[in-house]
Amino acid sequence: MRSVIQRIATGPEMSKDISREEARLAMRAILEGQIDPVQAGIFLIALRMKRETDEENIGILEALRDAGETITVDVDVLIDIADPYDGFTRTLPASPFLPAVLAACAVPAVCHGVERVGPKFGLTHRQVLGAAGQPVDLSPAEAAARIADPAIGWAYLDQRAYCPKLHALIRLRELIVKRPAITTAEPCIGPLRGRSETHLVTGYVHKGYPKVYTLLARHAGFDSALVVRGVEGGVIPSLQKTGRFVYFRGAGEDQSLEIDPSELGIDASAGAAARHGQSEAPAADSAAQAGIAALGGEPGAAREGLMFSAAVCLFHLGRHASPAAAASAVREVLDRGLARARFEAGATITPRTDP
Repeated sequence: MRSVIQRIATGPEMSKDISREEARLAMRAILEGQIDPVQAGIFLIALRMKRETDEENIGILEALRDAGETITVDVDVLIDIADPYDGFTRTLPASPFLPAVLAACAVPAVCHGVERVGPKFGLTHRQVLGAAGQPVDLSPAEAAARIADPAIGWAYLDQRAYCPKLHALIRLRELIVKRPAITTAEPCIGPLRGRSETHLVTGYVHKGYPKVYTLLARHAGFDSALVVRGVEGGVIPSLQKTGRFVYFRGAGEDQSLEIDPSELGIDASAGAAARHGQSEAPAADSAAQAGIAALGGEPGAAREGLMFSAAVCLFHLGRHASPAAAASAVREVLDRGLARARFEAGATITPRTDP
């Protein structure tokens, strides 16, 4: 570690890159608690300030995957929804409800995350789903069983359960303040896998990240990846402008896709996603109420956002010939209450859904 820090932390002109293997070994030692926290923080900050290379990012991802548990789910195809682990600070996310929508469309799905982590410390899937009465402390085996259950078909899996050594670094990440390489790599870990295929869906804001995510997704063994330019870096695109996506399938090259939401019958007049502070209820409760209502077909930004994102996912998987046809299928499962039935089948308590 001393040698690595000497090379990566010598200023903007003199810092040198390290190899993939060195990055993997250094990150693994941090996860095993073998490195002083001061050195661990310097390592992650120095990588960030000099900008991580592809090889360094791959090495970090390898160490994270080695430290966690991976389980094969008893389904042929699984879609992995990887929203930012640090959550949402400006909007109330509808994406925690996307796995239930996909499950209602006959696509088993998983999402994952943590309670709270920097640098944003925003509203997370765990907080929203917990407020909505869903279990958020499942073991990987329990999550896999729920996904394989024909009546449910989806689950949330917390990082504390699938990679406790990584979860133990949350306090260190808080002290680092800035976004470390861990934040980039963790959405691509893929703790649950389908028997035949597993597909990653994640989001981005800054232009340089799609190629990083597709690189890591390939290296992690995903059969495809769909990278969405979404609201706050999430998997739901803006309703007010053309959606932009980068994807690959199999051994194919990265490709880009643009979809105008109006072509899918998306109601842009539904407005932007609801924002923090617009309700007297806690943000997680407000997001839970809006998401559950959207699953039952109630009009609004949450319903339209779920329809847009789910339609693009289904089209990406080849389940429909066009995005518009996929949107029609999603609209049906929402308006008939099929997505809400999937969601409620997995609930452990009945949440309040009144304003």
